[in-house]
Amino acid sequence: MSEEVKGSSLEERIIDAAKSVFMEKGYTDACMSEIAERVGINRPGLHYYFRTKDKMFNAVFGMIVASVIPKFQDIITNRDLSLSVRVEQIVDVYYNLLQENPYLPLFMLREIDRDVDFLLKTYSDLKVEHFFAELKNYLLEEMDKGRLRRVPLRIVFLTFYSALTFPFVSRKLMRETMMEKGEDFRTVLDEWKPYIISQMVNLLSVDGN
Repeated sequence: MSEEVKGSSLEERIIDAAKSVFMEKGYTDACMSEIAERVGINRPGLHYYFRTKDKMFNAVFGMIVASVIPKFQDIITNRDLSLSVRVEQIVDVYYNLLQENPYLPLFMLREIDRDVDFLLKTYSDLKVEHFFAELKNYLLEEMDKGRLRRVPLRIVFLTFYSALTFPFVSRKLMRETMMEKGEDFRTVLDEWKPYIISQMVNLLSVDGN
């Protein structure tokens, strides 16, 4: 195996380990030493790839963002799809992401509460602000043209993300109180998904379809 391939593989392992530690403990309590230990290297070896915790945090977020934004762009810009189909496909992308990263919603809530400016700076450093600007402009344009009902964007945001993420935030509680022993959490998600779609369609659709 070439040194380049070895280096790439080790960097990926570092990012995966860092993601786990950040999600479990939050930015403040995440420790570079623990990340190095999980990878099986020493601190100097870790610093060769990421000299600061901020750079590692950016790399973790960059990996997550890069895995979903192109998919969202394809869905949102496909005007051949109905509103309900687009919402369903967006939910599927998020479900896959959150199934792979079940701690992500709680992590985001902690980081928003801890230091929202730092979180926004991370997004800025990743240079993905243009995507959110494009999404905002798209929604406003569709509302102006009468293809979507005019709703404050913050209401769109709150309706969608509260419905999407709360099952993951309350996952442990539901397992103890509302799920049969051995029942797969995916069953809950499959049951809840049509309600997310109907909420968004009822909120945004001008004709109920």
